[in-house]
Amino acid sequence: MATLVGILVSLFALEVALEIGTQTSESHPSLSWELNGQRQTGSIVIDSNWRWLHDSGTTNCYDGNEWSSDLCPDPEKCSQNCYLEGADYSGTYGISSSGNSLQLGFVTKGSYSTNIGSRVYLLKDENTYATFKLKNKEFTFTADVSNLPCGLNGALYFVAMPADGGKSKYPLAKPGAKYGMGYCDAQCPHDMKFINGEANILDWKPSSNDENAGAGRYGTCCTEMDIWEANSQATAYTVHACSKNARCEGTECGDDDGRYNGICDKDGCDFNSWRWGNKTFFGPNLIVDSSKPVTVVTQFIGDPLTEIRRIYVQGGKVIQNSFTNISGVASVDSITDAFCNENKVATGDTNDFKAKGGMSGFSKALDTEVVLVLSLWDDHTANMLWLDSTYPTDSSALGASRGPCAITSGEPKDVESASANASVKFSDIKFGAIDSTY
Repeated sequence: MATLVGILVSLFALEVALEIGTQTSESHPSLSWELNGQRQTGSIVIDSNWRWLHDSGTTNCYDGNEWSSDLCPDPEKCSQNCYLEGADYSGTYGISSSGNSLQLGFVTKGSYSTNIGSRVYLLKDENTYATFKLKNKEFTFTADVSNLPCGLNGALYFVAMPADGGKSKYPLAKPGAKYGMGYCDAQCPHDMKFINGEANILDWKPSSNDENAGAGRYGTCCTEMDIWEANSQATAYTVHACSKNARCEGTECGDDDGRYNGICDKDGCDFNSWRWGNKTFFGPNLIVDSSKPVTVVTQFIGDPLTEIRRIYVQGGKVIQNSFTNISGVASVDSITDAFCNENKVATGDTNDFKAKGGMSGFSKALDTEVVLVLSLWDDHTANMLWLDSTYPTDSSALGASRGPCAITSGEPKDVESASANASVKFSDIKFGAIDSTY
């Protein structure tokens, strides 16, 4: 009887699963890359959050930053009534690819809407994300952030999201990886419209300053490795460990005043050359010249993981990472437990990195394969000041200065108006043994 009940529940879940629209065919832009020196034929897919969500006709299930009360009175009926549509990558989202190169545009005025930024994932095949085991490996790519001003972030990073977009584990997530489902990260985002295939409509609150976004009751948490967060003025790479990967609610998400009580280290441990004492290393016409493309090499040393190293290659020259030059922190050029613990003490920041297990905890989290994410975004919460300016803005504490941008910069409405034509380019993605990809 228990087995029969289980079958009936599964059949019901399949019956009410989020459906796939037929008004725009889903054709993934191709993107080749290298694995152990061998060319891989891959492609990219845009996240489900960016897609048109409608009923069996053309009525929106989600319009602006609000759900339709008629089509989505509860999560189950929302899944039953709604269709996730295919994407016009260039026309709607400003995304283009050629060979091993991908460009993400910032503001794209389409036939029916204006799109802001994007988030895409590398696919192994039409229904599966490419996944990576990082320990004792090296990841390399070339970035061009010359067209990204203060307030924008051209990001490339890994998250421990399911390779099939959750389709096999959660029957409601029927569109799966082919339609960009399953996202999670260490910030435990509440703005995901679907988590585990279920509409995140409970307690949904439209954003007060983002006409396209809102937040629901649930967040979705998982380990994150920020390989590259950058604009033309600043860059950082950051480790974020989570004690588990899961849908969360309330305290488990680290919401509100419980930031350090959640399952993920939201602050992470970062290496930002400007923040750690070298203001002449990265930027236009500096040692690593952000006005030109730069090849970025990240090495994951050891299993268990003990160190994450950074190397740059530009103009035919290998450039070692900058060394720290701040009081209380030994002169180092990579992320280790010692570096993270020392900089947390020096800055007075809460050491949630250590609380979540430090490098050992992160190493354990990397036993799970991770998915490659590429994105371009502006920041409706903190104007990207945590990356490229002084944050908190009223602080003179060590480590508060993170880049040269003004504390008044990065306001999304200003960036979207003044820098609509901004873009980021990623190319030459390579993965393999240490010192083999550059």
